Amino acid sequence: MKVAIGGPLKVAFRPWVEGLENVPATGPAILASNHLSFSDSFFLPVVLDRKVTFIAKAEYFTTPGVKGRLTAAFFKGVGQLPVDRSGARGAGEAAIRSGIEVLERGELFGIYPEGTRSPDGRLYRGKPGGLARVALATGAPVIPVAMIDTEKIQPPGKVMPKLMRPGIRIGKPLDFSRYQGMEHDRFVLRAVTDEVMYEIMKLSGQEYVDMYATAAKRQIAEAAKAAKEAEKAQKAGKKHDES
Repeated sequence: MKVAIGGPLKVAFRPWVEGLENVPATGPAILASNHLSFSDSFFLPVVLDRKVTFIAKAEYFTTPGVKGRLTAAFFKGVGQLPVDRSGARGAGEAAIRSGIEVLERGELFGIYPEGTRSPDGRLYRGKPGGLARVALATGAPVIPVAMIDTEKIQPPGKVMPKLMRPGIRIGKPLDFSRYQGMEHDRFVLRAVTDEVMYEIMKLSGQEYVDMYATAAKRQIAEAAKAAKEAEKAQKAGKKHDES
């Protein structure tokens, strides 16, 4: 990835980065980042000397056909791990297991605490399960990361990126050893997650929204559907009046 994609990305987009010294040269660490664009998983590893392992839907690795094989090869090449979202607790438990395995190998594990991309560029409430449980189960430090302007390069739904400079701010490692062994206490999980999200907010300068991004996306979709239905009803009424 760094040879085939990293070089061209650096030349074309010239990403700037602050706080590289906060990423340890060796040993396990969790990179907890805001999530603005699909391209976040490419720009962050590009500026680091070490490999970063993220998680991805298992469907990316199992789609049949030539396109499916190319997609699987691409995601494997950029360090993505497949997560099976089937089962009682789905992706959450699979992500936790994957994160622990990566960290036990002494590597860097990347995670987006919001759980999905921001629908409007704001920072949403972090989900308390994955990030906090992995951090407390492994004792690995959590490094807050802020992606800057990546949503302008590749907005949701857009295939072709816009050439402009994204930024990455990397904060100081957070130590949660004081909560060691308390990874099943929901109040502790929430406290750890909120502390990380606060640091990301300071780094990114984003407006914070105290709700989950998945709920925000659902509200936006419902509002768009209602507006479309209202417009359709208005047109039908106008057509009826004209007749």
